[in-house]
This record gives sequence, C-alpha cells and structure tokens, in this order.
Amino acid sequence: MSSALPTAAPFSAPARPELTGGRSIGVLLSHGFTGSPASMRPWGESLAERGYAVEVPRLPGHGTTWQDMNTTTWAHWYAEVSRSFEKLAGDNESVVVGGLSMGGGLALRLAADHPDRVAGLVLVNAAVATMRKDVLALPVLKWVVPSFPGIANDIKKPGGQEYGYIRTPLRAAHSMMQNWKPLRADLARVTAPILFFKSTEDHVVDPLSMELIRSGVSSTDFTVRALENSYHVATLDNDADAIYSESADFIAKVTASPAG
Repeated sequence: MSSALPTAAPFSAPARPELTGGRSIGVLLSHGFTGSPASMRPWGESLAERGYAVEVPRLPGHGTTWQDMNTTTWAHWYAEVSRSFEKLAGDNESVVVGGLSMGGGLALRLAADHPDRVAGLVLVNAAVATMRKDVLALPVLKWVVPSFPGIANDIKKPGGQEYGYIRTPLRAAHSMMQNWKPLRADLARVTAPILFFKSTEDHVVDPLSMELIRSGVSSTDFTVRALENSYHVATLDNDADAIYSESADFIAKVTASPAG
C-alpha cells in the first residue's frame, strides 16, 4: 500500500459534554467512494466545535492511489467504519452516523446491523443503486480494464477540491455495487430518524437511490432537505454551512434525553 496523502488524514475529536447538556454524544462521518476524509473534515470540525465527539476515518484503499483501492472491497471499508463506530459507542452515550455518497450506504449498513445503537442518520447524496447501464458490464470489464475516468470533485463552488482519485478503480466499484443489493434488502431494519440532504443537481448519484432508501427504511422520521446550490460533494459546496448547522440541530434532537 502507498503512503496516505496529507489531505487524507483521518479526523478525531473527543466529546465536550459541557457543550452538549452534560451528555457525551458521538458522531461518525464516512467519506465516499474514491474520496477521502478531506471531504468530511470541515463538517467534522464544525460538529467538534459544538462539543460532539467526532470520528472521520480514512477508508482502506482511499487517500493513496486508485491502484491501492482496487485491492480493497466493501468488507474492508465497512470494517473500518465499524471500528470507528465501536470506538464512539464505547466512549459516548449515543452515536449518530453520517455519510456522503457510498459513505451514506455504509451508514445505512451500520443502522441496519445495529438498529438499537444508531441514534440517527445524516445522509448526503447517499448511494445504494444506479440507473447507469454500463455497470452491467463490470463483472467482466473489471478483469480487462483496471479503471475508468474518475467521478471525484463534482463541486459547483469555484475552487472546490475534494482530493479524490482521478480514476475509478473498477474492481472496487464492482464490490461496492455487489453489496448494494443485500443492503437494499435490509433497509427495512433501519429504524433511526433520518435527515437526507439531496442536491438537486448531482452528476454522480442519480435520484433512484433516495427513492429506494425512502421507500425501504422503517424510519418514521425521514426529512429530505433539498440543496439547490451544490453538486454531489455538497459537504464542500455552497450549501455546506447549512449541512453543518442543520445536522447539528438534528443530532441534538435525536440524542436528547427523554427527560430533556
């Protein structure tokens, strides 16, 4: 494996209960496919300033080279978010999980596997499916062509930079899409409140994912927030501040003690 780039460093911050009503609240934020913690760090820092314990892990194979990523799978990425989740759960009273794109899919997987331990979900342009027909060739194509042109940096804001790969590793992409089907089958196990940020113009994830998530989960609290001025990587785009502040309000709401 290659060395991680400085921009891909994970982010971690301890809880400051004095800012959150005396309770320790954890938040796990997962970046997306071919991305890195760089796309989530400002969001994580914003939540840490509000007193939340935050973990932004670097998923295996990310933040180095796309060739590295082609040696990793969904199982590796899920194991890393699970490790961060267990750390937060062990140190805090409640944990909220958030994710961008594939990170949103990993967040949903956690919530399906631990419905009694995930206090809430914050999803940003989450991906669990695609309408693209070219992906049907991936099972064969991944052995012939190692990569396609990248999907990173779909940002409307001038100068926005997510520091993602310029190539899409096809073996890794196939692993992600193979794991979407069992995830969709288990969405009914998700009961946590959901705040879903959806860019009205997204050049990476099509509307099918949100439709399947909304119809598939058992969550009775499901709020969709349209982002009118951002593309796919909305966590770094023009609507980023709204994501930071509204997610903080949501986290406070879903982790409030019954007496509070």
